[in-house]
Amino acid sequence: MTDRLAEPLTRAVGTRSAGPLAKLGVETVGDLLRHYPRRYGDPGRLTDLGGLALGEHVTIVAQVRSATVRRMRNRAGAILEAVVTDGPQQLSLTFFAKSPNVLRYHEQRLAPGRHGLFTGVVGLYRGTRQLTHPDYKIIGMDDDAEDAESAVLEASRPIPIYPASGSIPSWKIQPAVRTVLDPLREEDVPDPLPDAVRERRGLGTRLEALRDVHEPYDEKQWRRGRDRLRYEEAFVLPAARAQRRARAAAAPAPARPPRPEGEPGILADFDAALPFTLTQGQREVGREIADDLALARPMQRLLQGEVGSGKTVVALRAMLQVIDAGGQAALLAPTEVLAAQHARTLRALLGPLAEGGFLGGAEHGTRVALLTGSLGAAARKEALLDAASGAAGIVVGTHALLSENVQFADLGLVVVDEQHRFGVEQRDALRAKARTSPHLLVMTATPIPRTVAMTVFGDLETSSLMEIPAGRSGITTHVVPAGNPTWMERTWARVREEVDAGHRAYVVCARIHPDEPDADAGGTGHDDFDDVPDFLLDPEAPDAVERPPLRAVLEVAEELRAHPRLAGLTVGVLHGQMPPAEKDAVMADFASGAVQVLVSTTVVEVGVDVPEATAMVVLDADRFGISQLHQLRGRVGRGSAAGLCLLVSTAQPGTPAATRVETLARTTDGFELATVDLELRSEGDVLGAAQSGRASSLRLLRVVKDADVIETARADAAEVVAQDPDLADHPALAAAIREQLDPEREEFLERA
Repeated sequence: MTDRLAEPLTRAVGTRSAGPLAKLGVETVGDLLRHYPRRYGDPGRLTDLGGLALGEHVTIVAQVRSATVRRMRNRAGAILEAVVTDGPQQLSLTFFAKSPNVLRYHEQRLAPGRHGLFTGVVGLYRGTRQLTHPDYKIIGMDDDAEDAESAVLEASRPIPIYPASGSIPSWKIQPAVRTVLDPLREEDVPDPLPDAVRERRGLGTRLEALRDVHEPYDEKQWRRGRDRLRYEEAFVLPAARAQRRARAAAAPAPARPPRPEGEPGILADFDAALPFTLTQGQREVGREIADDLALARPMQRLLQGEVGSGKTVVALRAMLQVIDAGGQAALLAPTEVLAAQHARTLRALLGPLAEGGFLGGAEHGTRVALLTGSLGAAARKEALLDAASGAAGIVVGTHALLSENVQFADLGLVVVDEQHRFGVEQRDALRAKARTSPHLLVMTATPIPRTVAMTVFGDLETSSLMEIPAGRSGITTHVVPAGNPTWMERTWARVREEVDAGHRAYVVCARIHPDEPDADAGGTGHDDFDDVPDFLLDPEAPDAVERPPLRAVLEVAEELRAHPRLAGLTVGVLHGQMPPAEKDAVMADFASGAVQVLVSTTVVEVGVDVPEATAMVVLDADRFGISQLHQLRGRVGRGSAAGLCLLVSTAQPGTPAATRVETLARTTDGFELATVDLELRSEGDVLGAAQSGRASSLRLLRVVKDADVIETARADAAEVVAQDPDLADHPALAAAIREQLDPEREEFLERA
């Protein structure tokens, strides 16, 4: 940023405005200019009040229908009750004061027929939606204008409505923006878009776009500015990814080509012994990976696929190709449960091929070593020796693989499972253990829409597995209303039926202990409002929007052990606070049938493979995200028997939470679910900004709706980087990349 854009708001607009803005994460002139309007109000067009959600902080344009002051019945003080309308619907406004005289001023201003902007949190009182103690501005009365002509002009312009809070409403943000924007010159606002790109796409400068979105005279102007800034967002991220990709491609890597057809090797022996036929998708993706490994530059590929689509077999075949070429492969997993599961799965798939050097081992065999933090000294020493000597062609592990004392003979391929669980530094730490740049394959079982893959993983080639291997019987999903005793009783009856048929059942809870803080359980109460008198806590005041507390593993396990429907069944417990050995023992008991019902947190979300598990009950399902529910559901129906997933929900119909669980019940298509997930939540969450605690670098771009913009901008960015890889001739673009993708942000972006 230039010195002007880096100027603190305390100096630019004064401490009175800067303080509330800082609570919104807006601390500099540049931050304020990037605090774009959420939408635009039209004084002649009222907000649709039917679309307001409970608990949401809103700014609306509405017409006053009535305003009446009266004394409160049960205690001292007065209340002003006003009603505003959009025509067919209405919303209540409630103000409190110790004396009726204090409220007469507002009663006069809120004269019937007047139009205004009203801001506050939508609450519910006796079945009626309302704003309690809202801030407001009467259009035409509160506009600062020097003369009648300018007042008329201001009243006819679109009204920028900014993301705001109780401490600073939208209409107080607008003059602050004008204060910093009006004196700016072109040289104060560096433009990341190269001149040639702007001219080709017919786009204005960045300063012109900022004036268009913050100070528009008509709808056409703010749309023009928004489109320009949206294109910029679509350009900068792919440019950063193109740079990473170019740097990776420039690094030499030993080619690991497959052996010629007919020549013996571990991959050929594995393919010959496979008891099933690869799907068409597995064969096609396998060829893409094999071709990448054969090149003398490091492969950078993302392998994504449906739950149960066979990614593990595809990754194993890639590892075996590298072993045939004299190298080793490392598989990095996020948890010990998953790492141990991977090691067991790989050994089972390889059979005698995993017994290299041992009596009874195959001629072209290798070994699969497991390295986790809980290994005993003897087992750890053996695994370290196998990795360092090259006896283990495959080394599976958790973060323990990153330790300094872990060495490889010739690390040729790094496979990272569940990519979003790791940061860029961890991924690179493992790759640094190779003598030269190893090939990289990152996997995710959370399908990603193509536009997200282009935006977030622009430095990786993307392969997708859409097919489910033959032999899977599918999963049926139903939503169970938590408040319906009959349905809940039937839920546990279905669990009993599955177990009696020789199967197993998971019961998933969102937390471990019933006395843990439940930050997500509360609604919008009185404490959420700013500048409200103490006596607002009155019997007549709005009720909080309450949500029931989350169910916990330990309490649910006790309830199920005592439940008549489950009498005689063994109920086990699994959660992240258990020692690793205890976790392994519980999973082994569940796999063997010694434990028939497993009450667990989401530690079973990824990688856990018990083919006999056919039923899953997810309690408080409406409090989970779509992708997490899809992952959990993928733990059942992995064998020949059909799977059953019951989503127990407290969500009210029509809410986003209800939409999530209903969508899960409607489809098992992970790619469709990922797209719906994006439409229901912000790109900031998708790109990891919520986890990093920073504002999203995507303010205007919507990666599903703006696919065409992303496609065009990505091509333009790739062309610019190809011609100028270091961006020496494009300093503003280089600066924008540094600002948006500093090490902290880039790590979270990598984890998205």
